[in-house]
Amino acid sequence: MFRTFSLFIAALIGAVILANITSAPAKEFLTEKEIDSIQDAQAIDLRVRIYMEAAELRLKAAEERLSGKETSPGDPLEFFTPEDMVDGYYRILQSVMTSVDAAFQKARGDRQKVREALKSLKASTERAGKQLEVLKRLAEEKKKEELWNLVNNAMEITTGAHEGAVYGLSKQPSPPESKKGKK
Repeated sequence: MFRTFSLFIAALIGAVILANITSAPAKEFLTEKEIDSIQDAQAIDLRVRIYMEAAELRLKAAEERLSGKETSPGDPLEFFTPEDMVDGYYRILQSVMTSVDAAFQKARGDRQKVREALKSLKASTERAGKQLEVLKRLAEEKKKEELWNLVNNAMEITTGAHEGAVYGLSKQPSPPESKKGKK
């Protein structure tokens, strides 16, 4: 009995070690500057805007790379492939959705900031949807199956984020209109 248990533990430890050796750490999807900006932006509306600017930058850079444009020296995305950038876009959108959902759930007095975050997310995902269509076409033309799959995943999360933003905005009351100048 003890021998069987010992063999089981040894096999389990071996599997864990093998998994740790064979799996590479995930590549950071934000630059140090972007991380610092996000950490400094505690308000959800500012945080979402910074995240979405980073997301849009990745889609633009991926399209430029696929179109043959070289990166400038010192570009923070210089060593990222189009696949890395689309994956980064996806991961950024996951972070945004988590952050917005948490803010939406606990926003008692900060409903206006959540509303602004949702508006930013909605507009950004509309633009991203168009860019992703271009990336999908380029991936097909260049026969880049991995990129094509990543773009399809990104399109799905973009659609979900857009629908979530639209739904969230429908649940957020519009701010009362200012009565300045009216008597």
